[in-house]
Amino acid sequence: MAEENSVMGIPELIHYNTLAVTGSLFAAIIGFKLWGDKFGWDNLPFSIFVLLLALALLVTSADFFIKGAKGLAQRASIPEVVIGLTIVSIGTSLPEILVTSTAAISSSGPGNSEIADFAIGGIFGSILVQITLILGVVVLFRGMKIRPSWLKRDGLIMLFSLLLLSFFIYSGNDLVRIEGLILVLLYILYVSWLLLNRKEIREDEMTGKSLDIETTGSNWSTTAYLVMITLGLSFAVFAAHHLVLIASQLANDMEVPHSVIGSTVSGLGTSLPELTIALMAARKSEGVAIGTLIGSNITDPLLSIGIAAVISPLVITSSGEPMLLNFIIPTTIIGSTIAIFMMWTQYEFRRWEGLVLILFYAVFVAMLAAAHFEYISF
Repeated sequence: MAEENSVMGIPELIHYNTLAVTGSLFAAIIGFKLWGDKFGWDNLPFSIFVLLLALALLVTSADFFIKGAKGLAQRASIPEVVIGLTIVSIGTSLPEILVTSTAAISSSGPGNSEIADFAIGGIFGSILVQITLILGVVVLFRGMKIRPSWLKRDGLIMLFSLLLLSFFIYSGNDLVRIEGLILVLLYILYVSWLLLNRKEIREDEMTGKSLDIETTGSNWSTTAYLVMITLGLSFAVFAAHHLVLIASQLANDMEVPHSVIGSTVSGLGTSLPELTIALMAARKSEGVAIGTLIGSNITDPLLSIGIAAVISPLVITSSGEPMLLNFIIPTTIIGSTIAIFMMWTQYEFRRWEGLVLILFYAVFVAMLAAAHFEYISF
């Protein structure tokens, strides 16, 4: 008993099995990438093998990250849903932040105007895949109860953020610096409000509490929890980067439009941390699972693309307007509205509703593919 109650720190963390497995997968990806570059193994089987390694790294790093985030939340008396809406959602949105910011910088260069289509398509694609495919898979894996406060506070803010971003884009077919700054400031206000009201939110979470708080492993030190969060997040971003890099190269070789690549390959690839973390969290904490997905869909349309627009205005090209303005953005709004409506019915997600969301995304991809082939035929 004495050993169980003792606080474990960095020395114990070094010998922790999850860290060993995660570190081994990270080293394997680095090693095989260097080996492949040296011997020119630029072929499909090798790429698939690296993709599988990256996917495995995402799973283990997500579990590592969740353990650290939940432990830190318990130690700081912060509600798990707030952790999901802030620390986890910002962390899992780092790929989107990096992709859109890099795209904003690149789009300002000569001959790179279409990269703005990639960035905007990537944000809306990420929102859509999270609120339909990823949420659908999580719900299909395990039906969830929805606390009314999650929906009335965070769900509506998510929908408002998406509609505000869409309004800015439709008003001029672009996103200028002042609009990006407004989005970033709104996100800062939202997170500040969450943190300032964490005690009230925690009391609401504890009222009629149906969530199971996992106490296993809660005897790690604060430093150990911070290391878990940092390493888990870093490995997840690294893995997602390689998945997007390989998939994007394959898509470019097939001459797919930038807006389509952004909304599918980039949108899905940069959302893989949310998928793995939400799936892992669904078994342990509905607050973290729902908070991660809703929080990420607040972070992306406010912070991720807001930072990119502040760096450099994003202007949709004439070739990208039909796909983005007439199909991708409206579909994202419809998908998000359907998900919010499902949450509102009896405040729970049933498995069949998860299947509906998955099918919605499948139809979206099929229509994108059909539109692409029709474009190619001309």
